[in-house]
Amino acid sequence: MNEFLMSSAYFGLFLTMGTYQLGRWINRRAGREVCSPLLVSTAACCAVLLLSGTDYDVYFQSGADMLEYFLTPATICLAIPLYRQYTLLKKNTAAVAAGCISGVAVHMLGCVLMLALFKMEAAEYITLLPKSITTAIGKSMSQELGGYPAITMAAIMITGIFGAVAAPLLLKLFRVEEPLAQGLAIGTSSHAAGTSMAVEMGDVQGAASSLAIVVTGLLTVLAAPLAAKLAG
Repeated sequence: MNEFLMSSAYFGLFLTMGTYQLGRWINRRAGREVCSPLLVSTAACCAVLLLSGTDYDVYFQSGADMLEYFLTPATICLAIPLYRQYTLLKKNTAAVAAGCISGVAVHMLGCVLMLALFKMEAAEYITLLPKSITTAIGKSMSQELGGYPAITMAAIMITGIFGAVAAPLLLKLFRVEEPLAQGLAIGTSSHAAGTSMAVEMGDVQGAASSLAIVVTGLLTVLAAPLAAKLAG
C-alpha cells in the first residue's frame, strides 16, 4: 500500500481536503459543536492511515505537505478582524491584559499541579508548559528548556482541537455572553485552532482571539523559564 500511495502525488492532499469537507457536511447536518470539521478530519485521516497501513511520512509527502504553504497566509489573515476591531480592543486594553495574564497563570498553575500530583520528570513537565501557544513558539521553547519538542507539538495540536470543539459548549455552560470575553478565552487557551472557531462566531471574537494568541505567546515566553525552575 505504501508503494502504491508513494506513486500518487496528491493522495495526502485530497484525503485531508476531502475529510475536512466531510466534517463540514456532518457539522451542518448535526448542528452540534462536537462535530467540528477539524476533529472529524483528524479522526478520519487517522482512521484511513491506520486501516490502510500507510506510514505518516508517505501521507505527508504525497500532497499533504502542500498545505503547509498556506499556514503563513492563513495566519496573517487572522489580522484582518484584529484591524477591523482595533478601536474596540484599544478601549478595552485592561480587560485584554487581565484576560491573557489570568489565562497564562491558570495554565502554569495547572502544569505545576500535574508536576506535583503525577510526580513527573522535569523534561515531561517542561514539555507541557508551551501547550497553549502557537506551534512556532512552543516547539522552540520546549527544545530550549529541555523538553520533548515532538510531544509538545502533539500537545499543542490536541489543545487546539479540544478548544475548537469544546469552546462553544463551555461558553454556553458558564454563560459567557460578552464577545470580547469569548474571544480572549478561546485565544488564550487554544491558540490558532481555537481562533478559527472564534472567527466563525463573530468579528469581535475573532479579533480578540487573534490578539490573545500574540499576548499569550509573549507572556508564556517570559513565564515558562521561571516555571521550569520549579522542576529543578
